[in-house]
Amino acid sequence: MIDVSHPVLSIRRQCDLLGLWRSSFYYQPAVESPENLLLMRLIDEQYLKTPFYGRRRMSAHLERLGDAVNPKRVGRLMSIMGLRAIYPQPKTSLSGLHHKVYPYLLRDLAIVRPNQVWSADITYIPMRAGFMYLVAIIDWFSRYVLAWRLSNTLDSRFCCEVLEIAFAQVRPAIFNSDQGVQFTAQACTDRLEQAGVRISMDGRGRAFDNIFIERLWRSVKYEEVYLHDYETVLALEAGLERYFSFYNKERPHQALGYRVPTEVHFAQS
Repeated sequence: MIDVSHPVLSIRRQCDLLGLWRSSFYYQPAVESPENLLLMRLIDEQYLKTPFYGRRRMSAHLERLGDAVNPKRVGRLMSIMGLRAIYPQPKTSLSGLHHKVYPYLLRDLAIVRPNQVWSADITYIPMRAGFMYLVAIIDWFSRYVLAWRLSNTLDSRFCCEVLEIAFAQVRPAIFNSDQGVQFTAQACTDRLEQAGVRISMDGRGRAFDNIFIERLWRSVKYEEVYLHDYETVLALEAGLERYFSFYNKERPHQALGYRVPTEVHFAQS
């Protein structure tokens, strides 16, 4: 749908008219061998069910499925996917971090209104011939997805971009994320502090500190990504655009009294 040699309309303008981010036109999915892509899909599906599986348990799981894969290879693939086993870790592991460690502010906090707490996270998205990464920001109270973005690399740039998209709407009181390098990058934390937002970070190895967005990933993958097996980034982006619109405006949530996120978010904001 994009004509790179159009005499009048630039690529930027054509993307604007189609409602697409210009960067998505240039993105190509990250690639691995077909065998590794299959293993990564199986790992991803199992990780949604058992996020406490490390490389050894995941290797044993794959072996039961008929794929004998050594734990070293599984560990490499999980690292590429940005997955790590969730389990309690000793506090001594914090000493090696090279970023400021912010406290977890949500323990015993009553979430009573929209934009009181936002959460952000990144997940791996399998494709037919590669994979992408998806970042999203969700409101804890309403489960409303404020912004999302795709990237073919795990860097902090697209996390800062999705933050700006969300900030164009409103600012939260607290912004919660894990301690991954994407959200602990100084560019992101500086932007939050400049906006007067309190920063909260999950404890290392804590499974439920960011539970709402983990549930979002499960819904996105089982209700959209796994069903369609997207071949191109443009098709994936269009599919996610439709899904997040459905998720926000049509999909009822039991925790919201079977109302939809848009209704709850804007009724009380």
